[in-house]
Amino acid sequence: MPKKKVVVVGAGPGGLTAAMLLGSKGYDVEIFEKHPVVGGRNQAIKLGGFTFDMGPTFLMMKFILEEIFDLAGRNVYDYMDIRSIDPLYRLQFGNGRTLLPTRDHAEMKAQIERLFPGNGKGYDRYMAYETAKFQKIVPCLQVPYDSLLDYTRPRFLNALPVLDAHFSLFRHLGRYFDDDDLKTAFTFQAKYLGMSPWQCPATFSIISYIEHSGGIHHPIGGLNKISDAMAKIVEEEGCKIHLGAPVAEVIVRGGRAVGVRLESGDEVRADYVVLNPDFAHAMTHLVRREHLKRWTPEALEKKSFSCSTYMLYLGVDKLYDIPHHNILFANDYKRNVDEITRTMTLSEEPSIYIQNASVTDPTLAPEGQSAIYILVPIVNNRGNVPWDDVKDRYREKVLDIAETRGGLTDLRKHIVEERMIVPTQWETELDVYRGAVFNMGHTIPQMLYFRPHNEFEEIQGCYLVGGGTHPGSGLPTIYESGRISAGLIMKRDAWL
Repeated sequence: MPKKKVVVVGAGPGGLTAAMLLGSKGYDVEIFEKHPVVGGRNQAIKLGGFTFDMGPTFLMMKFILEEIFDLAGRNVYDYMDIRSIDPLYRLQFGNGRTLLPTRDHAEMKAQIERLFPGNGKGYDRYMAYETAKFQKIVPCLQVPYDSLLDYTRPRFLNALPVLDAHFSLFRHLGRYFDDDDLKTAFTFQAKYLGMSPWQCPATFSIISYIEHSGGIHHPIGGLNKISDAMAKIVEEEGCKIHLGAPVAEVIVRGGRAVGVRLESGDEVRADYVVLNPDFAHAMTHLVRREHLKRWTPEALEKKSFSCSTYMLYLGVDKLYDIPHHNILFANDYKRNVDEITRTMTLSEEPSIYIQNASVTDPTLAPEGQSAIYILVPIVNNRGNVPWDDVKDRYREKVLDIAETRGGLTDLRKHIVEERMIVPTQWETELDVYRGAVFNMGHTIPQMLYFRPHNEFEEIQGCYLVGGGTHPGSGLPTIYESGRISAGLIMKRDAWL
C-alpha cells in the first residue's frame, strides 16, 4: 500500500513536531518553508559572531519535549544539551524591590518572608492547590476539542472545579498573597499569552506553577536548537524540507484540501495538509474566502488578539553579571498593561525583559562578550503606532531602562552588533496577523472548542498546528498542537 502523503506548510515548532511524528510512522512528508531556515519564530538570528533566539527564550514543561521525541523513537538528549536555570529569573519591581524566584521551595518561601512578611504560608497553599490543578488541567490540553460533547467527557468534568475561569488571574493570586508586587510575580506570566493579568482567566495560574515546580531550561545554542533537532529527525526519516519555498494557496476541491500551490506556480498534491503559519494570516492569505464560513477575514477582525513585542538583539563586547532572565516592571505596572491591552496606546513607561544567556551558554557570543536580547511587550498593530517615526526614540527609552535599572551599565558603549524588530515588521516581514505575536487572545470564548480546531472544521483533510489552534500559544502547547494533529491523522487512517 503506498504511503500517505502529507504536506506541511511552514517549518515552525508545530509543523516540525507534526512532520517528525508522522515521518517516524511511515508517512511521506514534505515541508514547504518560506524562509531560508527552519524554526519560524523559533529560528536563530545570527549577527556577526553572535547568536540569538528570534522568539521564545523560556523552555518549560520539558517532559513534553521528552515525550514527543520518544514517540518519534528518539532521545531528546542525543540531539541537544539542555541546562536548568536557577534562579528562574530576576524580578525587579518599580519600587526597587528585587525577587529571585527559585525551584527550591524552602529558599523561595524564605525570600517571600524576607520581602513580603506574612506571605510565606500563602506560597505553601499556592503550591499545594496548583499541583492538584495542574494534574487535572494538563490532560485537557493534550486532546482535541472538535465537539461540544467534549465538555461532557470525564477528563473535562474532573477539571471543571479547578478551572477558575470565571475570575481573573490577578484576583486568583489574592487567595494566597496580600501584596500586589508578590501577586505580580505569579501573574506576569499572562504576558506569555499576550494578555493582561487583570483580564486573563485564572485557569492560567498553572503557568507560574509550571515554572516553580518543573523549572525553566535552556538548550545550549539557544531554543532554536530544538527546531534544528526536529528538522534533522524529519530528514533522518527520509522526508523532505524545502526552504525558501513559500506557499501561495491551499488547494481545495469539493471542500477538501488536496495539496498546495507554491508561489513558483508548482502544485504539490497530498492526502493531508498541515497548516503551521500564523492562523489569521493563513486565513487571510492562503485560503480563499469562498472556502470559509466561520473563520472569514471579517470574523477575524472581531476577535481579540494578543499584544505585540518590540525587540532589540544586541551583540556587546562585554560580559554582564546579571542573571540569565531579567524582568523589570514599570513603576505603574497596571497602567502599562492597560495601555497595551485596553487603551491600545504606546507605553511611555514600559516593562522590559532582558535575556543575558551568555552567563549560561558560552556558544552564543565570542569569548568575553555577550548576546543581549531585550523584549518589550507592546500594543499590537490595531494601535496604529507610527513605528517608522518612533522606533529610534523608543530604542533610547529602552536602553535607558536597561542601563539604569537592568544592570547593563554603559550598554550603548559596548554594542557592536544590533537588530531591531518592531510590531509592523512582525506583520509585514514575518506574516504575524496584526503583529500579535502570541496569536489570538486566550479568552474563554476563544479557547478549547471555540478556538480553531486541530482538525480544521472548515476544510476536510486540513489540520492546524501552532499558537492559533488548540491548546494555544507558548512552545509546550505548540508542540502539543503538533502531537494532537499528527495523532488525528494517524487515528483517521487507522479507521480506513
